[in-house]
Amino acid sequence: MADRERGLDEIIQKAIQEGAFDKLPGKGQPFNWDDSAAVDDDWQLAYHLLKENGYAPDFIETRQAIETDLGEARKALKRTWDWRQKASQSGEDPNLTNSEWAKAKSTFEARVGEINKQISDYNLSIPVQAFYMKTVNAQKEITALIDS
Repeated sequence: MADRERGLDEIIQKAIQEGAFDKLPGKGQPFNWDDSAAVDDDWQLAYHLLKENGYAPDFIETRQAIETDLGEARKALKRTWDWRQKASQSGEDPNLTNSEWAKAKSTFEARVGEINKQISDYNLSIPVQAFYMKTVNAQKEITALIDS
């Protein structure tokens, strides 16, 4: 079952990166907690009160921060990969391009390590398993970027 879930998560992440969800109805709109089947009945009133007073639950804000951090790390890695590809094609010194790529991979791996710690802490704070986040495999991310 874990392999199946991991495969589904990878498909969803790829679809997100390709923009498959960018034009969904309600994108960018506040999530309607009042109608959420994923939220326990015990939490409905709390979410309603938070929403009415302009607050989001801490775990939602934490998740958004994690997703933003991960997105920025992915963009930085991709920028360096794209630069490396162009520099290699234009005859730049391979030692320089390989060195910069190695630095970018190392930085990405360190950032993913920090993000995975945040994900672990986040997973301990969520009220229901429906909000569970999987940790990120830096090597799979790097390989997927290179293979794309």
